[in-house]
Amino acid sequence: MEPDAGRIKTVVFTLFSLVAFAANSVFCRLALSEAAIDPAGFTTIRLASGAATLFLITALFTKRPRAETRTGWLPAAMLFLYAVTFSFAYTRLGTGTGALILFGSVQTTMIVSAIKSGEKPNLPVWLGLFLALGGLVYLVLPGLSAPSPKGFVLMAAAGIAWGRYTILGRGTVNPILDTTRNFIRSLPFILSVCLISLPSIHLTAEGVILAVISGSLASGLGYVGWYTALRGLSVIRAASVQLSVPVLAALGGVVFLSETVSFQLLLAAIMILGGIGLSMTGRG
Repeated sequence: MEPDAGRIKTVVFTLFSLVAFAANSVFCRLALSEAAIDPAGFTTIRLASGAATLFLITALFTKRPRAETRTGWLPAAMLFLYAVTFSFAYTRLGTGTGALILFGSVQTTMIVSAIKSGEKPNLPVWLGLFLALGGLVYLVLPGLSAPSPKGFVLMAAAGIAWGRYTILGRGTVNPILDTTRNFIRSLPFILSVCLISLPSIHLTAEGVILAVISGSLASGLGYVGWYTALRGLSVIRAASVQLSVPVLAALGGVVFLSETVSFQLLLAAIMILGGIGLSMTGRG
């Protein structure tokens, strides 16, 4: 593949993935904040529908698995841990506090991993990251409150798990097949949680529909796109671009939840996107 074509592919799949992540946040907020479904039920349906969708796609449209395609149980465990702790954390945290803990944990996990693996970010990368993080803090500031200890631990675990899932995905040679296997292998984990939580399972038609859409489209296809994009991103750049997700989710709230566009949102968007742009121009 030509270098320019490779860069264009990375940009396209990165943008697709980030929009999917933001959509996932909107679906989760709609389902859980309205008590349309419980966290265990939402996560179970989310992962199961993602697994089913990806299984059908791989069965119908992909070639026979190649020998170099590899994935173990660790990515599946990280996918499960992220999904389940994320859902349960948001029953104990406000949106702003949860976003700050989640993305702070993701950034810390991925930056530490990048430095340990030999990546050496230069000054523009660090400045861009701090500017983007500052924009995130400013964006969620009105919603910040002292987190509950359980909520903090759960959301921090979600961030660490997602950071690890992302790092593990950089070695994939077949993103769709590896993502399919990760979703299928996550099912025994989430089914065990579902069985434990069976007395408190609460399902409504709206909650189930949101969970299916979240799993099939925003999670299943979105994570395939992310694993594809990671082949062209350094760990530091993969960490920085994800800071755009709260901005995209906020814009989704404006479009789908009738939330207002505020000066704070516009300024935070400029800070975050400007910081990401600065970090992308540096070496890292």
